[in-house]
Amino acid sequence: MAADEPAPGVAHLEANDCWALLRSREVGRLALCIAGRPDIFPINYVVDHGTVVFRTAEGTKLAAAVTGEAVAFETDGYEPDSGEAWSVVVKGHAEEISRGYDLLDTAGLPLFPWHASPKQRFVRIVPDEISGRRFHVVGPEAWTTPLSDAPRTPSE
Repeated sequence: MAADEPAPGVAHLEANDCWALLRSREVGRLALCIAGRPDIFPINYVVDHGTVVFRTAEGTKLAAAVTGEAVAFETDGYEPDSGEAWSVVVKGHAEEISRGYDLLDTAGLPLFPWHASPKQRFVRIVPDEISGRRFHVVGPEAWTTPLSDAPRTPSE
């Protein structure tokens, strides 16, 4: 199987399907590099003109996000009626929104962080790449092996 071929039972999503799924959620994870080490932050977000926008406060997340280095954003979901799960990943760079009209337009977006601390800075993730996949969730019995019932060492 080639590297870009989906695994059996996994469907790769078209870009428009990825954007539709992104619009259906409000929380995702921002992945970036801080001092040479990966870190992940949960963020509230909104899709705006083919980008992902989030609010934040001054601090580590803002400083690391707007360095010009690559960032990644991920959100996912599970649809119990169909038994399917999905994941969408956006890779690109982040830039702070600070110019007049851009800032005014962004401030009007339906973007409501869960935490009550002040978050007066807006950041836009500009995608270089978007990808997604959908797959059927299997039950725990699919992972049963002969070792599943093997005796275990007592926990301490």
